[in-house]
Amino acid sequence: MTEQLYNTDAYLRECEAVVTEVTKAGVILDQTVFYAGGGGQPNDTGVMVTGGGTDIEVSKVSGRGGVIVHTVPEGSLSAGDAVTCRINWETRHQLMRTHTALHILCGVVWRDYGAQVTGGNMTPLKGRMDFEFENMSAELTEEIENAINKEVMADRSIEVTILPRAEAFAIPDLIRTKINLLPEGIEQVRTVNINGLDLQADGGTHVASTAEVGQIKIVGHQSKGRINKRIRIEVTD
Repeated sequence: MTEQLYNTDAYLRECEAVVTEVTKAGVILDQTVFYAGGGGQPNDTGVMVTGGGTDIEVSKVSGRGGVIVHTVPEGSLSAGDAVTCRINWETRHQLMRTHTALHILCGVVWRDYGAQVTGGNMTPLKGRMDFEFENMSAELTEEIENAINKEVMADRSIEVTILPRAEAFAIPDLIRTKINLLPEGIEQVRTVNINGLDLQADGGTHVASTAEVGQIKIVGHQSKGRINKRIRIEVTD
């Protein structure tokens, strides 16, 4: 198991770690600040710095069953090596802002229109989210854009909590996606709460306040089916 430090502090930019195992796919550490990706958010990249001061590129990070694998050049590290992990912070922070922007969008659409999410994806400062809407128009997206930016200006605090499964699933509407993507048998559920707007299960990294997101612009919408409509956003300073 790898202790995933970003689960409780998304602002950590680096950490000390020890290589516990080397596999064909990469190296496994005792703890990490590298987000492994998921829920539409890409994985972090960055470097591991050895005790001798050598920078080793981390080009990909993936996770399964609590084990995080970091892709590094073959033969660059051995079990027992101590390293300093450093993420590409600018990209991470942009993804944090984008991910929170999508949660604001999700919260507003659920609150005002009762539409569930059917899909989503993001790159730094750009994202898209699909909803169960029968109809979509420029007038409606303008209305939604005004509402989501009011939530940004409201400077709502954002809290991350890890709850026992039973306690988490007692929360109404915790799962906002049409399909429950949480693994069967998961014992703890990580929740992200935009206070006063949106509370849902989520594994990604987020900023601490809606004001940190910046302005959200809806840059397009399209139909992806009879009751499936896509909204595209961009985030600016």
